[in-house]
Amino acid sequence: MKIAIVAFLLAAAPVHGIPGEDAKFEAIANKYVEDLLKLSPETATELGDHRYDSRLDDYSRAGVDAQIRFNQDTLAALSKIKREKLSATNRVDLRILENTLQYQIYSAQVLRGWEWNPQTYNIGRAVDSLLSREFAPPSARLKSIIGRLNQVPDVVAAAKANLKNPPKIHVETAITQNKGTISLIRNDLEPLKKAAPELQAEAEAAQKTAIDALTAYGTWLQNDLLPRANGDFRLGEEKYRRKLGLALDTDLTKEEILRRAEEELKKTQDAMYATALKLGAKPDDDHRKVIRSVLDKLADQHPTNETIIALAEKDLAETTAFVRKHDLVTVPDEPIQVTPMPEYNRGVAVASCNSPGALEKNGKTFFYISPTPAEWSPQRVETFFREYNNYMLQDLTVHEAMPGHYLQLAHSNRFHAPTKIRAIYGNGPFVEGWATYAEQLMAEAGYGGPEVRMQQLKMRLRLIINAIIDQKIHTAGMTEKEAMDLMMNEGYQEEGEAAGKWRRAILTSTQLSSYFVGNMEMNDIRSAWEKKHGKKDLKKLHDTMLSFGSPASKYVKEMMFGAPASRAQ
Repeated sequence: MKIAIVAFLLAAAPVHGIPGEDAKFEAIANKYVEDLLKLSPETATELGDHRYDSRLDDYSRAGVDAQIRFNQDTLAALSKIKREKLSATNRVDLRILENTLQYQIYSAQVLRGWEWNPQTYNIGRAVDSLLSREFAPPSARLKSIIGRLNQVPDVVAAAKANLKNPPKIHVETAITQNKGTISLIRNDLEPLKKAAPELQAEAEAAQKTAIDALTAYGTWLQNDLLPRANGDFRLGEEKYRRKLGLALDTDLTKEEILRRAEEELKKTQDAMYATALKLGAKPDDDHRKVIRSVLDKLADQHPTNETIIALAEKDLAETTAFVRKHDLVTVPDEPIQVTPMPEYNRGVAVASCNSPGALEKNGKTFFYISPTPAEWSPQRVETFFREYNNYMLQDLTVHEAMPGHYLQLAHSNRFHAPTKIRAIYGNGPFVEGWATYAEQLMAEAGYGGPEVRMQQLKMRLRLIINAIIDQKIHTAGMTEKEAMDLMMNEGYQEEGEAAGKWRRAILTSTQLSSYFVGNMEMNDIRSAWEKKHGKKDLKKLHDTMLSFGSPASKYVKEMMFGAPASRAQ
């Protein structure tokens, strides 16, 4: 079973010899991590533990059941710990592990994505993780890839046995991504094969085994599963509410999130109108017309598939210099590379940050940007790059790289604890909350002038609307037309961006809410800091916020201010 893990922190070796409850918890937690790595080789690889690189996860029903038992047994052991006697660090890590186990059990037993989501069986990342990082000689990595490729038929067999009645859109996405995985296996092994010619024949045989299996799988997806894919993509009220609390590890209810999102929508639109006037627009009672006219003008300056990577590299250098000049936060020196998003992973997000695993020797971060698919019409390509124009790309670089994800995750890599729990489980809203807060921080400091501020506010509208459509699609029957109207009319999104977001909202329930929830919680921490220390020394605030790894914000607030985590007001 594929275990969804955000793996990016560096934890210290276990602390031994501590008496009492700390020792009990650390023994349970460290055994859990060790057993997890054996049970999920793909997780181990992404973390940077390469003992199991030649194996894939067990995707069969037996593998699913084994994972459920493993999580239940660990949860039962944790229930015997007297948490009030734990150190502050271990007390937080116990709660993180407990929530994670509850979520994984709920996902497997109730949500049952392994039964209706064919994306579960995409092994592209399991191969790419051995290709993209040079943690071992080419021959060693190729040998592991050969092992994984020879197990692809087992994954395909598990998918065919497990998948029952998926939603149509999930199958369509899986068909596209499966083609990308075949392309990866067919084309991207060449450098390793040339570097290890003694393995070339074995590698080519494994390639054929995997490609044949995936080609047959693609035919099955297209001709067998797709025609009978009638599942409902909407999660429903009960499942959504439970998943929201567990997946985001937040105390906020869906009603509170919606209320605050709708309040922030109006505030942000007003701020956009004021910024538009600074850019020379004439005042008008029709604020939407004014905002749209300025955004349209800014969109005229945009990159192409041929120029976007170089432009992002230039923006990264400029944002790094700006952060240093304004002393906003400590800048890490770990390497980062702007590169096209791998084909097997396209179709959901436009850009992403792929940071090294907690135990990885190669500490390079990849800032992925997805080019437009070859089958897109020129008109759709044009609308895409008008959305991701030169100024929006500056804001996107802030979010994904500096001082967003890359910087935050590099800080997280320096966190040390007696166990590796915080090293393997990072909180999505904290990670995304920091990245969206970083956009806000840079715009407030003047980076890029009112042009970038306009795009940052547009991006803020996006994260607000993300939270609104996420829950309304899955719990209130929001239609595609209603969602598109909201995104395009209230959020000023181009048609291509809005269409992609509708698709993403369907494919990733609750994930789109993580941006707004995290941003709210991040700003709540800043408000609490300023109430206590005044509006000064932002660098100290930011370095402190980032010093605890990437736990849920409620734990960060507790550790910073010495009080139990409270719900945002």
